[in-house]
Amino acid sequence: MTAESTGAAGAEGASYAAAGVDIEAGDRAVDLMKEWVKKAQRPESLGGLGGFAGLFDASVLKRYERPLLASATDGVGTKVDIARRMDIHDSIGHDLVAMVVDDLVVCGAEPLFMTDYICVGKVDPHRVSQIVKGIAEGCVLAGCALVGGETAEHPGLLGEDEYDVAGAGTGVVEADALLGADRIRSGDAVLAMASSGLHSNGYSLVRHVLFDRAGWSLDRQVEDFGRTLGEELLEPTKIYSLDCLALARTTEVHAFSHVTGGGLAANLARVIPDGLHARVDRATWTPGPVFGLVGALGGVPRAELEKTLNMGVGMVAVVPQSAVGATLSTLSARGVDAWVAGEVTERGDRAETVTLTGDHPGA
Repeated sequence: MTAESTGAAGAEGASYAAAGVDIEAGDRAVDLMKEWVKKAQRPESLGGLGGFAGLFDASVLKRYERPLLASATDGVGTKVDIARRMDIHDSIGHDLVAMVVDDLVVCGAEPLFMTDYICVGKVDPHRVSQIVKGIAEGCVLAGCALVGGETAEHPGLLGEDEYDVAGAGTGVVEADALLGADRIRSGDAVLAMASSGLHSNGYSLVRHVLFDRAGWSLDRQVEDFGRTLGEELLEPTKIYSLDCLALARTTEVHAFSHVTGGGLAANLARVIPDGLHARVDRATWTPGPVFGLVGALGGVPRAELEKTLNMGVGMVAVVPQSAVGATLSTLSARGVDAWVAGEVTERGDRAETVTLTGDHPGA
């Protein structure tokens, strides 16, 4: 080969490594994550890590009369920026599982398995394994299997310490047990389940207020939190899937609503049928201090906070009045803080599907 054909005399040929992709680092990351993936299995999981596709024994569906498969996919948004700055990466994997499985359970589906996608600027085997550790631990809490995933290195598109994560999950529900708007009736109670904090939505607003406008640092001790700002912002998203499934098995539930982007009113409206209206009373709970902090430091109007953040409610159950006692008892026994937050009525001439009324205590 002549010097002309190589571009310059003595120049080395191009390689994947020279382009910024380290296959050996990727292999090391796989080795490190194997122990965590082994812990996130179900009896139906087949094969091992490293195959081209994850396998799950679908014969488990034979016990269903008419099984409906449910699927969901999600990420954790700009919360990854907090994890990167804190150099703490396992909780972000937990967040990812929560965002996926708690969407699945809304229709009553039992999460069966998940796959993940991790995109990095440069593979750091330890960091990738920590992300997968959190995903695996989240799958254990959700009762589902982690059957596979992908780690992609994108040099030139992401900085060396930058990354993003996404996940997809599959669940199953018996057709005649499908939950949703069709079951809701006037007179039903709206039960709220407490969030563990900000969860994984609204971090673009939170970061803008706390960092860009207020100039706070992640290591700042915040008395109202009893810990640093960074620790509060990294609080993992609550995983409700097994709690919701327990309710569906033991009490009468008409619908669930996972409170994510858009806030409580917008997400609850997704399961309220035409002709009905849900009223939620703010006076029934006090949002955690992080919500008030974001509002106060940013001068954020209440309406803007409520359509961006969960304001202390991570999941909602709509149940008949006759099931309220059993529902609250079951959730209490499972360590879930829950309360009656409102009711479903005829819509009448109201323009909104969901109305938030009253004021939070101390507001």
